[in-house]
Amino acid sequence: KPGEGRSEEQYNYAIWFSRRSQNSKSVQYDKNLKFIASFASVEQFWNIYSYIVRPGDMSGHVDYHLFKEGIRPMWEDDANKHGGKWIIRLKKGLASRCWENLIMAMLGEQFMVGEEICGAVISIRYQVRDLILSVKFLQLQWLNLSNYVPNFTDQLSYLGL
Repeated sequence: KPGEGRSEEQYNYAIWFSRRSQNSKSVQYDKNLKFIASFASVEQFWNIYSYIVRPGDMSGHVDYHLFKEGIRPMWEDDANKHGGKWIIRLKKGLASRCWENLIMAMLGEQFMVGEEICGAVISIRYQVRDLILSVKFLQLQWLNLSNYVPNFTDQLSYLGL
């Protein structure tokens, strides 16, 4: 629980990590999924985040997942079964900054459809970095994200996306 002087969030969150193994066909996705930590405040998040490798410094086929506590970052989880996702393809070099901005928007409840957000993923591939926002209902993926995140279009332009 957050201590005195800490800002408690509406939701508790969990951070997960996954790395695709070399023989990924024989290993199930959930076997590669590793729980890192959970937190209930921005201060706790930064305390945890300060000890993990930033997405921009990673290579290979890896993902960080930040989901509301109790929701596993898998389509098979009940909260995700009817869900969809927004995907933003990032230019190389922007992964860490965009990931941190998305996390701060989630924690700061900047999404007008915040209850519908299950979590976020930063997906690192050899030449590609994808920022993914998972939502509970597939219909939400067709909405214009810029209508639900204040200054989203401006933020993307500023970042060169």
